[in-house]
Amino acid sequence: MTILINIDVPSLAEGESFYAGAFGLIPGRRLGPDVLEMTGWPAPVYLLRKSAGTISAGRDRRDYGRHWTPLHLDVVVSDLDQALARAIEAGARLEQDARSAAFGRIAMLADPFGHGFCLIEFSDGGYDELVGIEP
Repeated sequence: MTILINIDVPSLAEGESFYAGAFGLIPGRRLGPDVLEMTGWPAPVYLLRKSAGTISAGRDRRDYGRHWTPLHLDVVVSDLDQALARAIEAGARLEQDARSAAFGRIAMLADPFGHGFCLIEFSDGGYDELVGIEP
C-alpha cells in the first residue's frame, strides 16, 4: 500500500512555483495538461489544475479563498524558523506563530490557494512525548 498527495490548484504554474519554493519539491512528469507530479517528499505530490467554481465534492464548489478541511498536511522540518521563512517567502500566509508544544514546535499556515498546513519541528521524543515514552 502507498499514499499519494493530490492538491487542487487553480494554476499549475502557480502551484509549482509555491511548492518548489516553499518545500524544495521538484517538478517531474506532466500527466496531461492538468496534472503535474512533484517529488522530494516520501510520497509524490500531484498538483491538479481545477478551476475555481467547479464541483469539488458532493455539491460543493471549489473556492481558493482560505477554507477549512479536516484533512491537512503536516510538514516535518529540522529547522522550523528557516522553513517558516522559506514558506512565507514563497507565498504562504502565517496563521499562527511558531509555538512550543509537548512534541516540539509548530506553526500553522495556509498556501496561496487556501489550503492549511502545519510546519512541525519535533523534539527528540516527537509525538512519543505526548504519552510519556522516552526516546
